[in-house]
Amino acid sequence: MFKRTFQTGLALGLVVAAGIAAAAITYERYDTKTLKRTIRRDAVLCGVNKGLPGFATPDDKGNWTGFDVDFCRAVAAAIFDDPTKVKFVPLDANERFKELQSRKVDILSRNSTWSMSRETNYELYFPAVAYYDGQGFMVPASRKIDSAVELDGSKVCVQNGTTTQLNLADYFRANNMKYQEVKSDKFDDVVKAYKDGQCDTFTADVSQLYALRQTFAAAGDHVILPDVISKEPLAPVVRQRDDDWMMIVKWTLYAMINAEELGVTSKNIDEAMKSKKPDVMRLVGTEGAYGEDLGLSKDWAARIVRHVGNYGEVYDRNVGRLGIPRGLNQLWSNGGIQYAPPIR
Repeated sequence: MFKRTFQTGLALGLVVAAGIAAAAITYERYDTKTLKRTIRRDAVLCGVNKGLPGFATPDDKGNWTGFDVDFCRAVAAAIFDDPTKVKFVPLDANERFKELQSRKVDILSRNSTWSMSRETNYELYFPAVAYYDGQGFMVPASRKIDSAVELDGSKVCVQNGTTTQLNLADYFRANNMKYQEVKSDKFDDVVKAYKDGQCDTFTADVSQLYALRQTFAAAGDHVILPDVISKEPLAPVVRQRDDDWMMIVKWTLYAMINAEELGVTSKNIDEAMKSKKPDVMRLVGTEGAYGEDLGLSKDWAARIVRHVGNYGEVYDRNVGRLGIPRGLNQLWSNGGIQYAPPIR
């Protein structure tokens, strides 16, 4: 009798232990409580680049500025009505997705290219494209090169483990050209290699090339070639199977784009709150319950615009000052492809 009871108890214990282990694995992989944890913590944990002018740069006091930084502030504004409730976590390219998976950050806002394998292999979502970029090349002006098809035999500095490295190989193979790869895991080390003359060509996203050229004492000594060899849709990233959080991140971006299209800015948001135009009313929350459907307040989008600005304001304040043409990132109504579904 005792033996049967013991065996039964042991079996039940093993079942319970297995259930707890399975639940732990499920929680680790399929966490669905990001918004609740964020509110309880009273801050959004935002993974950013360790230093990329125009996108994410800390000053000597730890104050962060940049396009990607402002997007995280917009998420905080939507949730807390306070854009300062963000903790920025600088991440290298080779650690960014793993740190998001392990919940070290709530959102990755770090010039990351949306690709199929990154969603499937890492179980992540790229909710919407925040910045349309493309890969290009920069060379010393002394090389007197006008096109990427003249780069045969070049020594090319490239960051290891990135889509940039893959695109580089594809481009040279497609054009039957040879090159020598000078690579490093850290972007700063790649930049140093180029500055030290270890390579005669630097490849990265065009936005990165413009930002990098600004750091040279004589920016005119370096030329960004006109060729763009890839599509680089840069997007914020969240974990899969947390659709409530993904919706907040996605519609934060769409609210900023819609606000620019409607002419609603941080300077006229108070007047917009009094507007009788239906599309403006839906944006600012004086009509409908769109914010509540996201688990936020009625004025969630108005908070974003008031504290951070619309998409165009954020672009001009951060990226535009580097002299990067807005190009594809213009609104669809101005010749670009930035386009947001309507709030209705």
